[in-house]
Amino acid sequence: MKTLMTSLAALALSAFSFNASAAQTQPVIHDKPGYFVHLDVAKVLNSSSDTSKKCGVQPAHMDYLDHQGREHELNYQVYSDGCGDLN
Repeated sequence: MKTLMTSLAALALSAFSFNASAAQTQPVIHDKPGYFVHLDVAKVLNSSSDTSKKCGVQPAHMDYLDHQGREHELNYQVYSDGCGDLN
């Protein structure tokens, strides 16, 4: 009986580790920017859109997780008003 329980526990652990490694090997999803695009953002991992010293439309980037735990990348454009006094 102990052998059966040990075997079942080992099988369950190996299945859990297989699922964990399969989740880590999923490719990153590259989202297409556009108007009226629904983004399922559960957690922002990285956002590189510091445009405080730039002027006009600038590229920005965001890495995030959706509610299913999948990682996404989004490249988009933002308008920066860091132009200062243009007079």
